Amino acid sequence: MPMMTDGPLARLSGAVVIEEAEALAEWLRATPDAALDLSECQGLHSAVLQVLLAAAPRLLAPPPDPWLAALLPTHKAEVPR
Repeated sequence: MPMMTDGPLARLSGAVVIEEAEALAEWLRATPDAALDLSECQGLHSAVLQVLLAAAPRLLAPPPDPWLAALLPTHKAEVPR
């Protein structure tokens, strides 16, 4: 299974396909302190990447592919007040 959640932690592994995008987006909306472990992620569908870019969750472990890792936010952005 490409996406497994445990409380505020989600682990994405293998090739994460488009079918995971909606579930990931819903989980991120419902989990304000979300953190991701992508250490076993081999690839992300562009829809999943867009969810991650929009939500900018905290990244605990990047994917092993340096190109993919460079595309991802490293921490949750602060909203200016």
